Amino acid sequence: MSEGRIAARFAALARENRAGFIAYVMAGDPDPDTGLAILAGLPAAGADFIELGIPFSDPMADGPPIQRAALRALAAGMSLEGVFDLARRFRATDTTTPIILMGYLNPIVSLGYEAFAAKAAAAGVDGLIAVDCPPEEADPLADALDANGVDLVRLATPTTDDARLAIVARRTRGFVYYVSVAGVTGAKAAVAADVAPAVARVRAASGLPVAVGFGIRTPEQARSIARVADAAVVGSALVDAIAEAIAEGRDPAGGALKTAAALSEAVHTARELVA
Repeated sequence: MSEGRIAARFAALARENRAGFIAYVMAGDPDPDTGLAILAGLPAAGADFIELGIPFSDPMADGPPIQRAALRALAAGMSLEGVFDLARRFRATDTTTPIILMGYLNPIVSLGYEAFAAKAAAAGVDGLIAVDCPPEEADPLADALDANGVDLVRLATPTTDDARLAIVARRTRGFVYYVSVAGVTGAKAAVAADVAPAVARVRAASGLPVAVGFGIRTPEQARSIARVADAAVVGSALVDAIAEAIAEGRDPAGGALKTAAALSEAVHTARELVA
């Protein structure tokens, strides 16, 4: 069951007293075969979870690096069916690393909630972050995902007050994704001193692990967040590594995985350094 994969990974991390590293990559960036090579290499590079972006032409919450990644993937022919295929091919050789899809409602609604949830589960997907799905309108999607054992992971932000947080937590499963800064991905730096009380508040309200994303690009930033959160999410730095490798004629997979390894090392040793 997908719930088992996410819960088991967070339980293992808690027993080891370390935070998890969630690596975000855009599905099919820069092309399906290279995208699969990146996916396949991420666990060995230290990724505890993989957040797999669904390419979309108008990713409103994403900054320029991830916008460009989406355009590269779309230009290479990636589609929602292609995303499922990538997840399925990854799952054929890795049965333990959780995969969380991250995307926008338009492609999901176009396919239909029930069809989306069934296809995601069949491909070995464990969770979904639907960035632009408000809690008040999420019950049909949550019902379809629940019926197929796929977790709906919700977002909380610095502007989410206690009343709103209770609504956010109501149908959330797996973990809560805390957006550490106001704005889009990759635009500002997360500050651990500001994030720590927010993580504690979200964790208490939801009873779930809290992963922190947006504003984490460097190993130093990832290390500081890993000391206060259950997981650190990094995306823009990885897709930038892909873009830089392409521009310099290097292997995009190698660039992304080298960056992931440095980030995961920082996350996994963060609490040792303060012990």
